[in-house]
Amino acid sequence: MPHSTPALTEADRLMTVCNSCRYCEGLCAVFPAMEMKRAFSDGDLNHLANLCHSCGACYHDCQFSPPHEFNVNVPQVLAQVRGESYAHYAWPAAARPLFARHGMVLALGIVAGFALFMLGFVAMQDAGAIWSAHRADNGFYALMPHNVMVTVFGAAFAWMLLAVFMGARAFWRDAGAVDMAATDHASAAHDAARLTYLDGGGQGCFNADDTPTDRRRLWHHLTFYGFLLCFASTSLATVYHYVLGRPAPYSWWDAPALLGILGGIGLVIGAGGLLYAKLTRLDDLKTPGFRGMEYGFVVILLLTGASGLLLRFLGHTPLMGVLLALHLGAVLTFFLTMPYGKFVHGLYRYLALARYARDSRKAGHHP
Repeated sequence: MPHSTPALTEADRLMTVCNSCRYCEGLCAVFPAMEMKRAFSDGDLNHLANLCHSCGACYHDCQFSPPHEFNVNVPQVLAQVRGESYAHYAWPAAARPLFARHGMVLALGIVAGFALFMLGFVAMQDAGAIWSAHRADNGFYALMPHNVMVTVFGAAFAWMLLAVFMGARAFWRDAGAVDMAATDHASAAHDAARLTYLDGGGQGCFNADDTPTDRRRLWHHLTFYGFLLCFASTSLATVYHYVLGRPAPYSWWDAPALLGILGGIGLVIGAGGLLYAKLTRLDDLKTPGFRGMEYGFVVILLLTGASGLLLRFLGHTPLMGVLLALHLGAVLTFFLTMPYGKFVHGLYRYLALARYARDSRKAGHHP
């Protein structure tokens, strides 16, 4: 059947070849899911692409991988399809070009722009406040009032939720996933939380050489759970403020601070590891055309975690104003770019895993 992009057409060709071979069916969920189809729509191929965790095992195991004339490179082609799917399902449609432009320079530019705007606004009121705010009783709010902070970041967070939901709904509809059972979601949640298919069938992921490791799984876990801890920290701080009547700042031993410190450490180590893994990845497995988007996303995570930790440990010094502006700039950039960058891969991958569990259940298989 005709496809809407060259990458989808190539993915269809590869899935036809792989369906004839089936040597890699024990490596991950992609190949068992593929075997349940004889023809592939665009939605089917986007589903398979988001099932792929890019471990690289099938590339190294395949007898038809380059330089063979069949030129079977499933991880690279599915990575291309996966990147295009983020843009295809983005909402609103006018924002889709952001995926091609969302690179490290743009992300860092937004961070710097917001930080400079905040510092300039404060300087217009009281130039000395930037360097003396650490001595104020109300801490961060001496530079940005609490209500202003809630309004700005609440609006950015609400927009992010709306845009991500609309994109995920379009992906879900295109994948044709209906008649879901609770067990399908439970299976998907289990596999997503453990990154079950990021192990190359048990041997680990491949990077710059033929020696597999599990470090990419470790970096992903540290990043994901570090992010969850940071989110838990912010949520608990909200409860402290509005329910318990305990506004920030908090001592380092308070629960919101401890969660934030642990989350920041996870983000810094995990995002740093992911950045290193991307830089040392085998060229044949790198995502063509979407490197800027991937690097930009990881750098923003790294900057968010690092600036938060520095703010925690140096917030009692004159550097507090500059660090706060940098941290808030990183967080705001993270919210604004989440629907238009690599962040959505986590949600789409969960939905792909849920469909795989549904299809396996209906076919009488166990994922």
